[in-house]
Amino acid sequence: MSEPQVLPELFWHPPLALPPGVHLCQTLRGGDGWGFNLATHVGAPADAVARNRARLQSAQSGIQQIQWLAQVHGTQVVKAPASARVEADALWTTHDGVACAVMTADCLPVLFWSDDGTVVAAVHAGWRGLVAGVLEATVSQLPLPPQRLSAWLGPRIGPSAFEVGPEVRAAFVAADAGAAAAFKPSWRAGHHLADLAELARQRLTGLGIPHICDSGACTVNDASRWFSFRREGRCGRMASLIWRTAVP
Repeated sequence: MSEPQVLPELFWHPPLALPPGVHLCQTLRGGDGWGFNLATHVGAPADAVARNRARLQSAQSGIQQIQWLAQVHGTQVVKAPASARVEADALWTTHDGVACAVMTADCLPVLFWSDDGTVVAAVHAGWRGLVAGVLEATVSQLPLPPQRLSAWLGPRIGPSAFEVGPEVRAAFVAADAGAAAAFKPSWRAGHHLADLAELARQRLTGLGIPHICDSGACTVNDASRWFSFRREGRCGRMASLIWRTAVP
């Protein structure tokens, strides 16, 4: 008798203290090759991506629509629901059933929710968007003060793997001298190991956000769970989603 097939895990719901009606999901790699890839721009078969996106939506409670973005490593923020294809790196909503989604494979996904669950947001924060102010741009558009927000830092390239050139450190330190604490000298002269999550945490703290939760997950160091562009080059993308549903 053959061994039963073990299906790959596809979804992770971190154990967070979310307000009633707020839901959060992080997708996983989902197997070898393209696995559970959700991106249409990486060269994966279009029909497979469509199936994966449909499976993601049907497997989560209360999602009527997933708002996807054409991410460009910038600071553009949109309110969802929006057009089917919009170039931006952050989105937020107050609508029930509309999931805010960002895709990553080393960049940092940041998900926000308000203390009363009326507002949720998702941000794609690569180093370029982070230093340009994508977190600040997002928080400035939300209809609540930062003191009423919480943030979750999702899977990203960790500080042991994120080697950057001198221009990256210089850009962050020029904006805030305290950012130097997030960089350590690398084995190559003039290069540094950067802590992307710490850089985000510094900015979120500076905005006055009181509750910051961290997944602690490094995409490079766990090939069984995460896609990683730094590790693989051509690869799929995970999705980080947050949405709200009506509370009886």
